[in-house]
Amino acid sequence: MPVTPTYPGVYIQEIPSGVRTITGVATSIAAFAGWAPRGPTDHAQLVLSWQDFERNFGADARSLLAYGVYQFFANGGSQAYVIRLAAANADTASVDVDNKLRVTAKNPGEWANEYAVSTRVNPFDANRFTLSVLQVENGNEIPIEVFPNLSMDANDARFAANLLSKQSALVNVEILNNANTPPADTATPSPTLGSGTPGALGDVLNPDTSDFEDALLPVNGVDGLFQLDRIDLFNLLCVPGESKPSVIQTLQKFCRDRRAFLIADASPDDTLTTLQNGPDAAMTGNDAINAALYFPWVIAPDPFQSGLSRAFPPSGFVAGIYARTDSQRGVWKAPAGTEASISGATSLARKLTDNENGVLNPQAINVLRNFPVYGNVVWGARTLQGNDQRSSEWKYIPVRRLALFLEESLYRGTQWVVFEPNDEPLWAQIRLNVGAFMQDLFRQGAFQGRTPRDAYFVKCDKETTTQNDINRGIVNIVVGFAPLKPAEFVIISIQQMAGQIQV
Repeated sequence: MPVTPTYPGVYIQEIPSGVRTITGVATSIAAFAGWAPRGPTDHAQLVLSWQDFERNFGADARSLLAYGVYQFFANGGSQAYVIRLAAANADTASVDVDNKLRVTAKNPGEWANEYAVSTRVNPFDANRFTLSVLQVENGNEIPIEVFPNLSMDANDARFAANLLSKQSALVNVEILNNANTPPADTATPSPTLGSGTPGALGDVLNPDTSDFEDALLPVNGVDGLFQLDRIDLFNLLCVPGESKPSVIQTLQKFCRDRRAFLIADASPDDTLTTLQNGPDAAMTGNDAINAALYFPWVIAPDPFQSGLSRAFPPSGFVAGIYARTDSQRGVWKAPAGTEASISGATSLARKLTDNENGVLNPQAINVLRNFPVYGNVVWGARTLQGNDQRSSEWKYIPVRRLALFLEESLYRGTQWVVFEPNDEPLWAQIRLNVGAFMQDLFRQGAFQGRTPRDAYFVKCDKETTTQNDINRGIVNIVVGFAPLKPAEFVIISIQQMAGQIQV
């Protein structure tokens, strides 16, 4: 604020610099959707390691989701959100205790039948009790969660129904018959959740089936994949094993609306013959710029079945390679090449030759290859709109993903502009802050060009924002960048030197 001098002397006044640092967003937060035998179904669960996933969702050989997440972390991924899809006929286990409490599993599935509930009245206060959730293994009851000093009074800070809904990862509690005194001590062995209403696993949902797709993209636009709308940010989407063109088309639109990128799997039945004319037309529309397709499936040891080899969809492996490449080189580097090795893979479902690769690459199908020295690698970096005949400006994955990174970073980094006085001082601040962000990326090698002038521009002035725009409350910022495009074809010209004549 301005200094008001009242006495002779020196006054110090701090003046804002106008610098508001724009921080680049994360680029490789993955989202996975699929069937799992247990875990939350009402929100997208953050997992930071394979152990996190296993603890929340379980390792099941019937779940392509589990394998996809395992392969993501094995190939360099570090952060993922998981959406568990459960069948409509999956039941949620519950048990009534002394006709005063109904203890219900947090989510459906047979997993809850292996858990029991124990209650004990506090010997020093008859109005309070302890509730324990026990895992039953070989007749032994192992305490997993213990909640002491609970109350049946809705006005108490430790009201059982409220406290367990917030703090328990396994169960919810409901008060029955308006009970206001604690339930009696349970007998031993403790009643299992399944002794009331047994939890049923329900049908296993496999990709490319109508039940799976109904759960993935429900008509209410709230559950399934739409749970991602309640998280802050995700960049990559994988639905391991899903390859139906109509569903891929819908997923592309979903990703484009949210500035994310879809990593799609080819069908396990696809061959060079079925793909030689390119992907289905439904997969190559306007939203295809936010998606890439990979072929063939990957042969790897099955970590859940004693290491027996089987084929897996490539999306989990590839998502991990995206994350690893972003971390080591930056989002502007194509996640392909000799450095894009597929960790954990022993071979590929089909070994392609150079000529076969040459048939698929112009059709915007990214192939996985096996080379004698480098092993199994990703050998393609085109979006699903990368067909040579389309001549799309978003032909290459790193170009599109860099644009998405810039869009999201600038969207978040310019929120402060809203409601500021719309005139030259504001425009100058915008140019300063956005320009500093772009300059930092230029120094990291994100753009083409030898100088900043060649690499990018930021324009915000009276030419971009007219008086009519000002009257309507609009400020226009134009940001341009010269993208780095991958050296997809390396041509070496060799000629024989003629004999030199000395002059």
